[in-house]
Amino acid sequence: MSQPYAITPDDVVRAAHTIRGHVLRTPLVPAPRLSELTGARVLVKHENMQATGAFKERGAVNRLSALTDSERRRGVVAMSAGNHAQAVAYHARRLGIPATIVMPATTPLVKVENTRAHGATVVLEGETLVESAAAVDRLVEAHGFVLVHPYDDSLVMAGQGTIALEMLEDAPDLDCLVVPIGGGGLMSGIAIGASLRPRVALYGVEAALYPSFLNAIDGVDRPVGGPTLAEGIAVKTVGRLTLPIVRDLVREIVLVDEPQIERAVHDYATLQRSLAEGAGAAGLAALLARPDLFSGRTVGLVLCGGNIDARLLASVMVRELERADRIISFRMTASDRPGVLGQVAGRLGALGANILEVSHGRLHLDVPAKSVSIDVTIETRGPGHTAEILDTLSREGLEPRRIGPHGNTAAGG
Repeated sequence: MSQPYAITPDDVVRAAHTIRGHVLRTPLVPAPRLSELTGARVLVKHENMQATGAFKERGAVNRLSALTDSERRRGVVAMSAGNHAQAVAYHARRLGIPATIVMPATTPLVKVENTRAHGATVVLEGETLVESAAAVDRLVEAHGFVLVHPYDDSLVMAGQGTIALEMLEDAPDLDCLVVPIGGGGLMSGIAIGASLRPRVALYGVEAALYPSFLNAIDGVDRPVGGPTLAEGIAVKTVGRLTLPIVRDLVREIVLVDEPQIERAVHDYATLQRSLAEGAGAAGLAALLARPDLFSGRTVGLVLCGGNIDARLLASVMVRELERADRIISFRMTASDRPGVLGQVAGRLGALGANILEVSHGRLHLDVPAKSVSIDVTIETRGPGHTAEILDTLSREGLEPRRIGPHGNTAAGG
């Protein structure tokens, strides 16, 4: 490579020696069911198996190991609301280095407590990471802390790049690597690590709501921002050191929307039996979004993190059942007489439906005064079974109308 980048392949190789024994050499696992789903031969690098549940430990260890004795005594500071915070805190304690983590005041309590549990001093300041960054600058100036940046640091980048060395050692026949992109530390490190095998194509993945790298590379101004399941890659400002590498070495950046990310989280859980947070599932989401790019190729996916809130995971799983017509809600109208609710429940049971929720009301103006509306949510065996149930109820005069995600109804027969 003639272009002078922030790191070289030698830096990544040195990082691999540095972090050995400090982080898990995660397995690269064949994924036959994901392969069947996507049309590619898929192998998954399970970085969700790291002690703190994400790849961030690699860069953190490489950076912390390079501190001088004086810097170790002064301590480090990092800014993060998630995986980077826990990685720095966890390994700083292991190495006997004081760590201070600045997190936005809006950070969920569970993430704050997890970081404190690793022995770090947590400072809650600002509503956003941008405001937290100002607090980091003040702490560095006041106490001489060493900043461990989440992505725009050459040692951090080199540490993340060790993933590529392991993947290509375990599967020399990989055609391409598909990697989520936030600030670019993971993607740039992997790009340099994989440059030792130039025939391997690199694809980055951004959440469609946060196309920050695409904007920077294309010189356009797509809107950036909004609530995303992939908060780990929801970055508005790309790295100064990472941008040139991504721009030059990554073949294409794929944008994935929220339903694709949700489906990927679901498919990792049900088909690969592995937990993936939204950012961790982004690579699989790219295969679902762009099968034309990957069909027939041997693809290495980086499942970069598995720290997903249990309630959020439950919501994603139910939403995917709804998309697959295995959970549906509908409204029926029946005569307002004793026992009608029991009769409806019995009929649904006879049809093989599992009732999850039911309510009835008399105050809907589109229902006759002597009738009652019954709203039912049921679980079925799939689209065919769902259609059979709705057709049967229609023939029996109950006129089921599907209730959509916004409460609107439509005829279900």
